[in-house]
Amino acid sequence: MNMERKKIVAGNWKMNLNWVEAYDLVTAIKEQSKKISGVEKLIFPPFPYLQMLKVIVKDEPNFYVGAQNCSEHAKGAFTGEVSAAMIHSAGCSYILVGHSERRAYFSENNEQLLAKIKQALENNLKVIFCFGELLAERKNGKHFDTVQDQLTQVLSHFPKDKIHSLVLAYEPVWAIGTGETASPQQAQEMHAFVRKTVSGIFSPEIANTVSILYGGSCNAQNAKELFAGEDVDGGLIGGASLKAEDFCTIMASF
Repeated sequence: MNMERKKIVAGNWKMNLNWVEAYDLVTAIKEQSKKISGVEKLIFPPFPYLQMLKVIVKDEPNFYVGAQNCSEHAKGAFTGEVSAAMIHSAGCSYILVGHSERRAYFSENNEQLLAKIKQALENNLKVIFCFGELLAERKNGKHFDTVQDQLTQVLSHFPKDKIHSLVLAYEPVWAIGTGETASPQQAQEMHAFVRKTVSGIFSPEIANTVSILYGGSCNAQNAKELFAGEDVDGGLIGGASLKAEDFCTIMASF
């Protein structure tokens, strides 16, 4: 692993936990992760909890709160939507953009993803941009083509001077919530390909500064092996981030 790039472990809580459970979880993570240094700790709770959870971790070094999504619009008559400006004002530092569940269930397309990234950057939020192939694409040998297309369609429009605000998250969609995991070799192979693709879009120098996370059933048991990959800079964690002990074990897996 490149020591200059940020090591990041991000927990995507998805649509889980009531307020009491969320409070208990973040309090436990805060306490159990105190001795873990050298890694950026991120949590992505549901919208209603953002501000209060930020208050709980505000004095913790390298501990940040992010939102799972944001509107592609700045403000206005968009009932039920939440803007990047609101998320920033609640004390958040990051937004997830392009998660496979947003693409699949809410039909988000590249145009919308670019609009969301623009809103995030205009409001001083960092972006974790998610991408990855379906099982059929992997089986048909189209996984590299799919990932290259997803990256090129969006990152070719990403402002070069904001590259410090970009984190990438490779999600093999066939491994999300299925218990299936890409092997450490498959993960490293794809992460190296992603870095090569980013190098072609921007430059080798820029590509070597961007953190690339693995997101696909990464857990306390397999994190150390996955994170050993030269181009794997951390993980975007789903189910395992809902258990404080497991999440902290993953943070300590570098």
